Amino acid sequence: MRRPGRSEPPESTGVGGSSLVAVMRWGGHCVVTLEKPRTAALMEPGLRVKGRRRKEPRPRGNQRRPGGKERPSFLKRASSPHARSGTLRRLARWAWAGVAQHPCPRESDVADFDGRSSLLYRFNQKLMSTLKDVISLKFKSMQGDGVLFHGEGQRGDHITLELQRGRLALHLNLDDSKPRPSSSAPSATLGSLLDDQHWHSVLLERAGKLVNFTVDRHTQHFRTRGEADALDIDYELSFGGIPVPGKPGTFLKKNFHGCIENLYYNGVNIIDLAKRRKHQIYTVGNVTFSCSEPQIVPITFVNSSSSYLLLPGTPQIDGLSVSFQFRTWNKDGLLLSTMLSEGSGTLLLSLEDGTLRLVIQKTTGRAAEILTGRDLNDGLWHSVSINARRNRITLTLDNDAASPAQDTSRMQIYSGNRYYFGGCPDNLTDSQCLNPIKAFQGCMRLIFIDNQPKDLISVQQGSLGNFSDLHIDLCGIKDRCLPNYCEHGGTCSQSWATFHCDCSNTGYVGATCHNSLYEQSCEVYRHRGNAAGFFYVDSDGSGPLGPFRVFCNITEDKIWTLMQHNNTELTRVRGANPEKPYSMTLDYGGSLEQLGAVIDGSEHCEQEVAYHCRRSRLLNTPDGTPLTWWIGRSNERQPYWGGAPPGVQQCDCGLDESCLDIRHFCNCDADKDEWTNDTGFLSFKDHLPVTQIVITDTDRTNSEAAWRIGPLRCYGDRHFWNAVSFYTEASYLHFPTFHAEFSADISFFFKTTALSGVFLENLGIKDFIRLEISSPSEITFAIDVGNGPTELIVHSPSPLNDNQWHYVRAERNLKETSLQVDNLPRMTREASEEGHFQLQLNSQLFVGGTSSRQKGFLGCIRSLHLNGQKLDLEERAKAASGARPGCPGHCSSYGSICHNGGECVEKHSGYFCDCASSPYEGPFCKKEVSAVFEAGTSVTYMFQEPYPVTKNVSLSSSAIYVDAALAKENIALSFVTAQAPSLLLYINSSSQDFLAVLLCENGSLQVRYQLNKEETHVFTINTENFANRRLHHLKIIREGRGLTIQ
Repeated sequence: MRRPGRSEPPESTGVGGSSLVAVMRWGGHCVVTLEKPRTAALMEPGLRVKGRRRKEPRPRGNQRRPGGKERPSFLKRASSPHARSGTLRRLARWAWAGVAQHPCPRESDVADFDGRSSLLYRFNQKLMSTLKDVISLKFKSMQGDGVLFHGEGQRGDHITLELQRGRLALHLNLDDSKPRPSSSAPSATLGSLLDDQHWHSVLLERAGKLVNFTVDRHTQHFRTRGEADALDIDYELSFGGIPVPGKPGTFLKKNFHGCIENLYYNGVNIIDLAKRRKHQIYTVGNVTFSCSEPQIVPITFVNSSSSYLLLPGTPQIDGLSVSFQFRTWNKDGLLLSTMLSEGSGTLLLSLEDGTLRLVIQKTTGRAAEILTGRDLNDGLWHSVSINARRNRITLTLDNDAASPAQDTSRMQIYSGNRYYFGGCPDNLTDSQCLNPIKAFQGCMRLIFIDNQPKDLISVQQGSLGNFSDLHIDLCGIKDRCLPNYCEHGGTCSQSWATFHCDCSNTGYVGATCHNSLYEQSCEVYRHRGNAAGFFYVDSDGSGPLGPFRVFCNITEDKIWTLMQHNNTELTRVRGANPEKPYSMTLDYGGSLEQLGAVIDGSEHCEQEVAYHCRRSRLLNTPDGTPLTWWIGRSNERQPYWGGAPPGVQQCDCGLDESCLDIRHFCNCDADKDEWTNDTGFLSFKDHLPVTQIVITDTDRTNSEAAWRIGPLRCYGDRHFWNAVSFYTEASYLHFPTFHAEFSADISFFFKTTALSGVFLENLGIKDFIRLEISSPSEITFAIDVGNGPTELIVHSPSPLNDNQWHYVRAERNLKETSLQVDNLPRMTREASEEGHFQLQLNSQLFVGGTSSRQKGFLGCIRSLHLNGQKLDLEERAKAASGARPGCPGHCSSYGSICHNGGECVEKHSGYFCDCASSPYEGPFCKKEVSAVFEAGTSVTYMFQEPYPVTKNVSLSSSAIYVDAALAKENIALSFVTAQAPSLLLYINSSSQDFLAVLLCENGSLQVRYQLNKEETHVFTINTENFANRRLHHLKIIREGRGLTIQ
């Protein structure tokens, strides 16, 4: 505790969310200095030994585990007056404009609130209206709930800061129509476990609707709702509680119980005014000006298997009374176990699935059981009391009493001799201490046995009871969900030792909800073998942009991505003029950032715009003010129309001088009474998509317009096929440092014939990350975050240097490190819960090699993604020696994806399936080409003859065959029918050769053919009636005079 009048170290608090403020007194000057926040090392609070704390070894000073406490670092004093004045001049430029500066306190002003008191700061006028506010204070408390300050106006404005379940909730309202804080959600919530009896700093800065809310070193920026910028407070601000007017001693909410230090409201030292009994301050209840130190000693049960505390009882007392407080994150754990004296049985109190369970088991007869509470593993303090008197057993949890459902009238209970809290020693028999579940991990305090408080410092000194694996005079609970390392909206929950992420309904999976469920483009869906349809795409994978729904048209060579908006129909417009313009905003179902990511990652994008007009001009003149315009991604007016390039205020017809009136550059600018239109495609990607259209010329006589803007369409994935080829071991590409402090994922494709080589490497001072093919059948992922290298190796049963594409994905987060190669089993290793966890890299990222230019990779790397960001390998390879853009040979790896005789055709960016020689179609030649025939209908194909002069040139020929004089045929078809007799297939030639497939009247299948005017051969298959409405597959192979039917 810092006592008034003592020299204090500089105060630390947050400003603007990105800096820390250190306040120092140098002589008569008060200096405010700014420094960037640093991630502190994990540091267990010290253990109190004989009233003093010993310091723990300090880990690396730039990291801490989730939930660890951060300790302030203070700036050194300037060495000369010149240095001091220079510092002051520099700091003046940093000052937040218009915000009151903090006075530098000569001493620490402290007020102690007992939970039934408050301070009222009364204004000199009825109404205090402020456009800017700065409120700062420090507090400490053992209570998880209580109002720190409150003010409100009769017109609805209010501001309230209160502790709620150990967190600070700020209610701020500048809108008269909003509800009072008692019924509204907080504007912001910060902190956790703030009822730990340690000092916590608070800074609230408001400028109009913009608010910075800082608790310790965590800052939340938000914008208040409402129309006004001023906060109007009537009469007074209350600190420590909200008194009810006219009802002394009555408060609207639970009061704050604890100490507040250096409380400033817009430069006014509230506690100093109260100490000097100034008229502006009215004191309610008992407020003292020194911070009382309650003699409460908490203990921490560290180990879930070996921690316990043994305290003596008073045996043979008729009855039993035990009470204590506990807090934990674990759902299960033993709280208390004792053997009752006089043979009256055993008592077990445990936490099971977050519920408190008391069982008193007599040596004979049924046990008495009480279940009460739920979700008691919420990290808050809970009070427990067990009382047994005159055959009555009561379990009280947080002032709510419960009794067993069983009859206890004949149950006589005597206090035990030994009480085991938290667990049992290993060397005890079951009769001495029972623990049916795991030991308790958490904190306890205020332990009373038989109405006598237990001195835990005496336990530590060895003069009372016994213990194992305890931290005494310390509650070492940590909130591992603050900050929340569950990404993409994942819900964080925790146990004592770790945290867990619930990724339900986020669109992401993984230990920290890092990995997207969806592919990054329609091109990737096509590569996975999907047909056309609606899909969710996540353009930046594990990055911050979420997935959104698009239509993937996978029926063509070009894979089109269609992003539909909310108004694709032709829309008529009348009555618009420059004073009353018509405008329509388009909603694509995704943010502009999501749309922009799809556009930027595509090879080409376009959007059709059509303007139908009758006496409604479009652009008017190339250098005049346009009468109709559209707004794109950059939120700027675009005066050019479809078919014209940016910067040219024209339509498509103006470029080739084909407009209705050559004096104008759009058809509609001719201002004709007849309907005409200007239609074309916009294709400048930086301006797409169209987000709004504005029309101002449909208010004249007979003036009318109709517009239509089509969906945004893009094709090509610039990154999925983006590749580099390395042909010397000394070659590499370098990129900026890979910043992935808390989570990192790396994915790519590779192919090689080399025995080994490094895919990528990034180094720090001590930390590093490296991926390599370490042998022809092994991929190795090595990483070090300061705790020593972690190495994962995936072994492949077949060689990986087979010059085929293989997929690699490595991931590291606070929970685990993993490595995936193709479809082989994923290798995973859990991360340590202690030690360093922040990956700090500072060198360039090397791809295809290392900084030492040794163990370089020979082969191709493609589609390299780091935390969802796509690296342009081809662009970097243009300027690198020993490497070249692109990598041919996709069909060698993916040729098998073309089915049914389709041929894989190589492209610079990927491949496509040519289905010309296949009876199937579609992107992978898997869709059957079929037809339904009514009675009397047929389809005739004319094949190319060997002598073109003999064929009827008026008939169009099919390109199925290039030579009709074949020595063999391979025919395959499927059919289903109920009609017999019927002709299925007939082929003939100019030489009178023919082949016919037909169904006879009895449903048998018959094949007839004739070669070189010889006799007709007939084959009949009568194993069943083939006209039975079932699908049958027929395959005929003729080679020479031989015929095979299947």
